[in-house]
Amino acid sequence: MLRLLSAAVFALAGLLFWVSFDTAKGVDIRTDEPLLRLSDRVQEKSRQNEQLDNELSGVRKDVDSLAHADSGVSDATRDMLDRLSAKAGTSKLSGPAVSVTLNDAPPNATPLIPGVPDPQPNDLVIHQQDLQAVVNALWAGGASGIKVMDQRLISTSAVRCVGNTLILQGRVYSPPYKITAVGDPGKLHKAIDRSPAIQNYLQYVNAYGLGWKVEDDKRVTLPGYSGTVDLHYAKPVG
Repeated sequence: MLRLLSAAVFALAGLLFWVSFDTAKGVDIRTDEPLLRLSDRVQEKSRQNEQLDNELSGVRKDVDSLAHADSGVSDATRDMLDRLSAKAGTSKLSGPAVSVTLNDAPPNATPLIPGVPDPQPNDLVIHQQDLQAVVNALWAGGASGIKVMDQRLISTSAVRCVGNTLILQGRVYSPPYKITAVGDPGKLHKAIDRSPAIQNYLQYVNAYGLGWKVEDDKRVTLPGYSGTVDLHYAKPVG
């Protein structure tokens, strides 16, 4: 009986080793190396997307230059097209601006106000709703154009976060996050102050030290949006 039990134990151990080997596929499953490699691939794809954006922007400039040189349209029509391009966000925009910078709190942050509970990990990082709150407030304040980091927003832009990283139009960013809006600084500041979502974020700034900085710029030039403006949507099969 003892021999049978010993044989069963060794057989079970062998089965566990085989399952572990089959799952790992030759990879050390007790290390974070696969995750690090995935992160490296994401960053590499982000760099490739940035390079493609720059190439597309250059091609678009050439096309616009050729179209203006021999477009066959009247000056009035050309002026209208230029105004529409400015409203769509595909051309540069200059003017006075307000910039808002958000940043994570230190990972070892402790409460800065007596009576506040110790922070949870989610209390110390910038979330998607925080960035969206700032962008929405700036639009509500009459911003003529907005860029997040180095990218211009258009009507179809989506500000999305995965973990503590921002994914915007195919590129990945880490905090601190800077949002710049061209418009009337007074109206933009009032819109920021009136936003309930921003006021909620500021409570965490005061409690745990999340980053928050608002700056005025006399003149800023926002880049034109360089990506595709085609809409992609689902289509029924058949």
